[in-house]
Amino acid sequence: MTGIASRTAAFAILLLAVALSGSQAQDRFFRQHRPGQFDFYVLSLSWSPSFCKDSEDRGREAGEQCGGRPYSFVVHGLWPQYERGFPRDCQVPAPRLNRNIMVSMLDLMPAPRLVYHEWDQHGTCSGLSAQDYFDLVRKARAAVTIPEAYAAPRSTLTVSPDEVEEAFVKANPGLSRTGIAVTCGSTRLGEVRICMTKDLRFRDCAEIDRRACSRDRLVMPPIRGG
Repeated sequence: MTGIASRTAAFAILLLAVALSGSQAQDRFFRQHRPGQFDFYVLSLSWSPSFCKDSEDRGREAGEQCGGRPYSFVVHGLWPQYERGFPRDCQVPAPRLNRNIMVSMLDLMPAPRLVYHEWDQHGTCSGLSAQDYFDLVRKARAAVTIPEAYAAPRSTLTVSPDEVEEAFVKANPGLSRTGIAVTCGSTRLGEVRICMTKDLRFRDCAEIDRRACSRDRLVMPPIRGG
């Protein structure tokens, strides 16, 4: 191949790469914040005793879940995700959430404000009706087995993020270490985030995994009440 032909071929390849890149960017633009236009879900399970301790430390009102009931992992949300980033507030104003649906979710998401917030910010991006979305939240939670050691600890646990991830992987066949992330806001375990397909099968998620907690050790306060 002559020098001119070689440069011409290289330029053609460059133009093709730019065109493909532009097409992908355009696709992401048109999908952004559109109901039903996303790649997978993240089921976020919050360690309720840490939330309550954090609220106390900051002098904030802790809310319903920090009373006498022994909450352990509670559902923070089921979040539509892109491979990079995530949609939010896909309908503004959001369709009004029926109060009966909110009440029906309080066993998993023990705060009315949380249920309303999750519908407005994340549920509206699912492309589902409110009833179907919260039915899916319940199914997602039922698909995850909490490791026995973390089901209802009565004393403070000190763990590493790796230990928690490994325990969840062992308790949930099909879940991999690259499909789960442990988060922390301080020295306490915050959440366990599990990636799922739209039909609630476990899947890997590199971006979520990269945002995992990097601390060596974390505290899990015991459950409250009884």
